[in-house]
Amino acid sequence: MARKRITGLYLRNGIWHIDKIFRGQRLFESTGSDDRKEAEQYLIHRLEKLREQRIYGVRQVRTWREAATRYLAEFKDQPSIALTALYLEQLDTYLGDLPIDHVDDESLAPYIRDRLAGRLRGQPVKRLRPVSPRTIDIALERVIRVLNLCARKWRDEARRPWLDTVPMITRLDLRRSTRQPHPLSWEEQSLLFAELPDHLRRMALYNVNSGSREQEVVKLRWDWEIPVPELGTSVFLIPADFGGRHENAGVKNGDERLIVLNRVAKSVI
Repeated sequence: MARKRITGLYLRNGIWHIDKIFRGQRLFESTGSDDRKEAEQYLIHRLEKLREQRIYGVRQVRTWREAATRYLAEFKDQPSIALTALYLEQLDTYLGDLPIDHVDDESLAPYIRDRLAGRLRGQPVKRLRPVSPRTIDIALERVIRVLNLCARKWRDEARRPWLDTVPMITRLDLRRSTRQPHPLSWEEQSLLFAELPDHLRRMALYNVNSGSREQEVVKLRWDWEIPVPELGTSVFLIPADFGGRHENAGVKNGDERLIVLNRVAKSVI
């Protein structure tokens, strides 16, 4: 008699995946195996874990995708949520079906290696370029943030945390890769300004002489100007909530920002 096959498995990109309803709960994840028998054994194991959870109150295994999705839903109003969503989407191809207690330096290593080399799973190499260690660290900071919420805030039906402890996630060493800031020399300014059209040249001239950030330049308003007659110049007081690149963005440090105009910046204004 032929052995009866377990339902709820399907093949995608050569790997068996689970899509099965068990006692009203949907199980939707990868088995990580291209062998049907191994996939069935994994499915049996997962079903047994769900049964134990229902009967004995064993904590449900949460995947990285579940945690990342909840984060995006809870913090959808953050000014930087679009950038966070981009990082989490990239990470999903590496961590998506992984249980959150398996997210660590080892599981993150392929993502870091690929991004440094200008690769990303599921993306054509020709459309990508290597990113800086700082960019990767920003993504790792998102990972740490999500895992902290799993351990410290989010609870299951029995008030147990999603995650017992947050692993130590190693950030990249920026000291060897970060370019140190330096003032532009007159020669460097001349080379830069020669490449710009007139309207951008005047904006850049104002920028290098005032130390303003990009959005503080393009959204500058006259009603922020405060004359200082004793010095024969003006300053701009940029409100903390002026709105930067996004509607809810503001000054980076969350405080009002004072822009003092030297002679060159004053002449541009």
